[in-house]
Amino acid sequence: MKLIIGNKNYSSWSLRAWLAAKQSGLHFEELIVNIGGDDWQAARRESGEIMPSGKVPILWDDEIVIWDSLAILEYLGDKVGRERFWPKDDAARGMARSVVAEMHSSFQALRGECPMNIRQRHEGARISDQCKGDIVRILQLWAEARARFGQGGPFLFGTFGAADIFYAPVVSRFITYGIGVPGFAQAYMQTVWEQEWMQQWISAAEDEEWVIEQYESAAQA
Repeated sequence: MKLIIGNKNYSSWSLRAWLAAKQSGLHFEELIVNIGGDDWQAARRESGEIMPSGKVPILWDDEIVIWDSLAILEYLGDKVGRERFWPKDDAARGMARSVVAEMHSSFQALRGECPMNIRQRHEGARISDQCKGDIVRILQLWAEARARFGQGGPFLFGTFGAADIFYAPVVSRFITYGIGVPGFAQAYMQTVWEQEWMQQWISAAEDEEWVIEQYESAAQA
């Protein structure tokens, strides 16, 4: 398998697919492209068949092409067993699917105002009321997951799974922009940040030389 991903410093959806591939336990080759570079823009225009969405991440598995991070996670779950990603308990699995779907489709203000930028730290970030609403909603989801289903470990549903994969970039955003969170969320964020694969990604992001200027000045006071 080959996984095409974007800049590790900026590409939140690439992080999700990469973590899903790591969680699957399957061997894969990662191919990194600079999503802010002219070469990538040209490749998007010329390669509709192998990059149907024109975006990253993209998973190639022989002749099979999967794009979109959630589709990639579900495809990998089909290959190795869905229990690798989702809780066994019906109620926990139902909530996990819901919080992942909400992350996948929502929180546009947070995405737009606080793009992922692992290398940066912004003090006094300016965020809108809509963005604050997104943050409150995310904290509510985390609190409910931890309270109802988190007894088996430090992650949202106890053990590391799809929900943590999808909220990992949110953890990064909260750290980058100095978002104040309650104690339970601080503990969860530290757990995600220190997770082995996250540390590998963070280290690679810090070593990247690519810079996308529009993501360097977001939400600064």
